[in-house]
Amino acid sequence: MKNLIVDVDGVLTTGQMIYSSKGKEFKIFGADDNDALSLLSKKISIHMISGDKNGFPISSKRVKEHMGYPISLVSTFNRVQWIKSNFSLKETIYIGDGIFDFLVFDKVAYAIAPQNAHPSAKKAADFITDSKGGEGAVAEACLHILKKFFDISDIKLLITQSDSISSWKTGKK
Repeated sequence: MKNLIVDVDGVLTTGQMIYSSKGKEFKIFGADDNDALSLLSKKISIHMISGDKNGFPISSKRVKEHMGYPISLVSTFNRVQWIKSNFSLKETIYIGDGIFDFLVFDKVAYAIAPQNAHPSAKKAADFITDSKGGEGAVAEACLHILKKFFDISDIKLLITQSDSISSWKTGKK
């Protein structure tokens, strides 16, 4: 596997969209997902997508600016064609939760759905996380991918290296 495509809304977030009295939109992102993505990013190319036009600036700020991953605005019904145009379907893992994500799941090499995904997505998925979207599903999926497609000893080494880097940056052990 060479690519991981992650649908932001409902996978990296809880799928909830919160509006204030001023109409400003907020999204709830999971806390541990970025750490696990950083481990996996040493082995595979990661790209995020969202079909939420109105909330795209929020998703883009979190994903691109804070996490450092590319993100694209891709309509639900254009995802297979978009992946085909930018990546190899046979080398791509896709994580999605939506009612029509089964259309993508049928075309990519490996498909993952969070626990709270739509039943059609869960039925077509190769793996379903125990965690819900925005509550650790991406972190769980990353560890699953590392175990399934890469040498398990690499996981321990990557975690050790990440812990060492983190300790070095913070001065804590």
